[in-house]
Amino acid sequence: MTKDTSSGAAIPRGCPLDRTFRLLSGEWTTHILWVLSNNGPTRHGELRRLVEGISSKVLTDRLRMFEKKGIVFRDYEQTIPPKVTYGLTELGLELDHALRAIGNLAKRFS
Repeated sequence: MTKDTSSGAAIPRGCPLDRTFRLLSGEWTTHILWVLSNNGPTRHGELRRLVEGISSKVLTDRLRMFEKKGIVFRDYEQTIPPKVTYGLTELGLELDHALRAIGNLAKRFS
C-alpha cells in the first residue's frame, strides 16, 4: 500500500489508480503514447524511428499491451507487404488529455 500523506488516505495496491500508474511507469510507455498523440495513426517502422532507441521487440510488446488494455487500436491491411497501423482509441485519447494535464503540472514543479 502507498500512503497518501496529504490526506492520510492509503492508495490500495491493485486499485484502478495504482494499476494505471504502474502501466504508465513502464519504460517507453509515455514516449510511445506521446508519439501516437502527436502523429496520429502510425506504422510500426515509423514508430520505431520516432521512439529513438527502442527495440522492435519492446515496441511490439508495448503496443500489444496497449491494444489489450484498449488504449491503442491496430489496423491491419492485407496488402503485400501487410500494412499495420497503430493509433489511439477513445480511451487512449482520454489518457492523453490526462497525461498532458500532468505534464503541465510537472512544468510548474521544475
